[in-house]
Amino acid sequence: MAKLAHAQWSSRMGFVLAAAGSAVGLGNIWRFSYMTGESGGAAFVLVYLACVTLVGLPILVAEWMIGRRGQKNPINTMADLATSHGRSRAWATIGISGVLAAFLILSFYSVIGGWSLNYTLGSVIGTFNGQDSDAVGAIFDNLLGNPTALLLWHTAFMVLVVGIVARGVTKGLEAASRILMPALVVLLLILVGYGMASGHFGEALTFMFNPDWEALDGGVVLAAMGQAFFTLSLGMGIMMAYGSYLGEDVNLISTARTVIILDTAIALLAGLAIFPIVFANGLSASEGPGLIFVTLPLAFGNMAGGTILGLMFFLLLTFAALTSAISLLEPVVETLEERTSLSRTGSTLVSAIAVWVLGVAALLSFNVWSDVLFFGLNIFDFLDTFTSKILLPLTGLGAIIFFSICLDKEEARKELRLDIYDFTLWNLLAKYVAPLGVIVVFLTGLI
Repeated sequence: MAKLAHAQWSSRMGFVLAAAGSAVGLGNIWRFSYMTGESGGAAFVLVYLACVTLVGLPILVAEWMIGRRGQKNPINTMADLATSHGRSRAWATIGISGVLAAFLILSFYSVIGGWSLNYTLGSVIGTFNGQDSDAVGAIFDNLLGNPTALLLWHTAFMVLVVGIVARGVTKGLEAASRILMPALVVLLLILVGYGMASGHFGEALTFMFNPDWEALDGGVVLAAMGQAFFTLSLGMGIMMAYGSYLGEDVNLISTARTVIILDTAIALLAGLAIFPIVFANGLSASEGPGLIFVTLPLAFGNMAGGTILGLMFFLLLTFAALTSAISLLEPVVETLEERTSLSRTGSTLVSAIAVWVLGVAALLSFNVWSDVLFFGLNIFDFLDTFTSKILLPLTGLGAIIFFSICLDKEEARKELRLDIYDFTLWNLLAKYVAPLGVIVVFLTGLI
């Protein structure tokens, strides 16, 4: 294994919290909840859990191992490892794709993070109190139609991200995760406790864990597989970058299991926090993306204690957005820092300014640039679609294929601390099951 050459996590727990923080984001609180609602509940949840285990786990471990062996940014790591194993340096394309995906995703992710900040303030000042559904919908529409407000919140969110990432691995990423992750869990548990007292918790449990198998179709399976893949921050260069800060003492498979359990538990807790509120207020669980920014504010604005609950929920959403955003910026910063003469702070500022500029284009697509289209999509939707349906699957697929066919099997077995029997099963997952799952998601996404 390569000599440890740059910053390292101070402890396994610090790494676990940072990796879990990356995985836990808007995808867990916002996307998981509305996709569960749209896809019929429990059948989606159970298929999602299977996909996380069979597809997500091997790709996560592969990206960590590649990063740890390379001890550099994703691009240099892929190039150097390929060369050292007698393969073409063209494998560096996988690293380039991952870093590009992280850059593009953060540009529009920051816009959504800005929405969350805006709604946090709105909860404090009582914006949603006593509003009907039309009024709450109009609040969101007015926000999207106001480029000045969107720019303000997008900028504020990026400033928070820069302030964390510029401090480095241990003082920035790790320290922030040690604070934000426990705070996120505490807020979630409080909201779940409220749900248990609402009288509709049993309805939420049934919806999420008692499957109606008649609701299970190809679309639900593919949605679950896609959510499982994307919720773990795979294919974004993030886990390669995080892996490059790992020491040799960390057991990759057991650590991956821990991260996946935390990630999945928080997604399930989010559902158990959100759906009792939805059912208690006679609202529909299948509202789609508007579930968080339209449906829930309506509920918070018309329930006893809704101001406090709304504030806690949108703080939770903001924390989740921040933990993922700092991880999205990290592979871009690491690449600039190692491939240019820029310092850590300089690399962070340059990366963030570039992300911010593209984010401005994304937020303008809701108003003054709404007629600027790429393949029939506005800038925001194009960035989302291009990354989620093309870059992420291809990068994740490339990483798992490189792991399976380019790395020495016996070295990999020893590094994973598996006996021959367990490694055979692992190799089956990594070489066949996970790539097939990614290919299915990729091809279906293009149809």
